[in-house]
Amino acid sequence: MSSQKRERDLARAKFERQQVKRTQRAERAKRNQRVTAVVVVIGLVIAGVGFAVFSTTNNDSVPIAQESQTPTDSAASETATAGIPVDCTPAGTPREDDISYPDGPQTLDFTPTTLTLDTNCGVIEIALDSNAPLTLASEAFLASSGFYDNTSCHRLTTEGIYVLQCGDPAGNGSGGPGYSVPDENLPEEGVVNYPAGTIAMANAGPGTSGSQFFIVYADTSLPPGYSIWGSVTSGLGIIQDLASVGVEDGLTDGPPAQPIFINTATVS
Repeated sequence: MSSQKRERDLARAKFERQQVKRTQRAERAKRNQRVTAVVVVIGLVIAGVGFAVFSTTNNDSVPIAQESQTPTDSAASETATAGIPVDCTPAGTPREDDISYPDGPQTLDFTPTTLTLDTNCGVIEIALDSNAPLTLASEAFLASSGFYDNTSCHRLTTEGIYVLQCGDPAGNGSGGPGYSVPDENLPEEGVVNYPAGTIAMANAGPGTSGSQFFIVYADTSLPPGYSIWGSVTSGLGIIQDLASVGVEDGLTDGPPAQPIFINTATVS
């Protein structure tokens, strides 16, 4: 065998070995891609199921809102200052969960248009939405009767949905006024159907709204099952600043790290 032929045979053998290695690497890469794709799909499915459960079964006060009035320019312009603590005074002592109205709300002798929450972190003004007359009548009655006085806003969410939940005298998501209000003024399903500034009722399912409500502090998309009854006209920045401080223990859903306490709630 000539030296040239031997060199050609060796070169061909080397080329064939390289091709085999390339093929093996390509197959491994395809398998890895398939495994990665499956893992990603499973992760997305789990995340979706988790959000769905969160949106329908968390205690008896899940925030999900609907189409509502857009906040005023002054409210929308207020923004959170990340990393800067909110200017709050110490929270007061929560009242006992001992008020109940099993016969339902009483009728007021005037038609309120504004709800004012005087909190330890500042004043929040809410314009009431006449498109939710039953909810509005209930909220006005509860505020005027002192039901919301000396209660904490017990839940803040900072991922996926952006709300502060209040109105529970028990302070753990289980409290209520002893009656339920039918759903009304529900929004369409869609992207950002609960814009920043929206005030809506929390519930445990259709027709179970009681006293707990949530304030949307950043544009949020939710299932359209929560009665919208107002919008923030002043003080939205307070809640946005609370959100920048975060949730207790570094979580994304739970008691706010900076407690917010409703001293009094009044309607006018």
